[in-house]
Amino acid sequence: MDDPVDVLDFWLGTVGPDGWYKGGDDLDAMCRDAFLDLWQAARDGGLDHWVDGAVGTLAFLILTDQLPRNMHRGTADAFATDSLALAAARKALDEGWDMGAPEPERQFFYMPFEHSENPADQARAVRLMEERLSSDPEMALHARVHQEIITRFHRFPTRNAALGRISTPEEAAFLAEGGYGAVVRALTESHAKPA
Repeated sequence: MDDPVDVLDFWLGTVGPDGWYKGGDDLDAMCRDAFLDLWQAARDGGLDHWVDGAVGTLAFLILTDQLPRNMHRGTADAFATDSLALAAARKALDEGWDMGAPEPERQFFYMPFEHSENPADQARAVRLMEERLSSDPEMALHARVHQEIITRFHRFPTRNAALGRISTPEEAAFLAEGGYGAVVRALTESHAKPA
């Protein structure tokens, strides 16, 4: 598979919204089998020409931001093309290409900001999810969770082991107490309480 449409057909059609955030060994293996070589080509700069318009850029973002998290789960390579995805997402927003994609796939133009460990990118992710995705308020919730973790730790503690980073005692406690899921529950509960 070496065409942007192949990536889109797989991620948007075969996997679809029900599978985007489930992961699992079977999906991870499917991603590796179908797209590992193509991902490597993107990593090496061989697919930069895809970043031209909504369709090609969306495929590039899925290939460099979403699929590596499946193909390389638990390793540093899961994040190795994040900077490429972030640069493509910035260009897409500058050009307005994101608004040429329907929901829910439009979210993938914003996910590279949410995956960044930069506070400014986190703030941008929250704004984009709140302002440009009307069909799923959960997306904004998860953007706020990412932002809260970066505000608290200045990085994602869940990546420490894969990236060879030593967790601080606070990060280790965060992970032991449920990590990301605990923050989701806390924010959900705080927003559910009457004012």
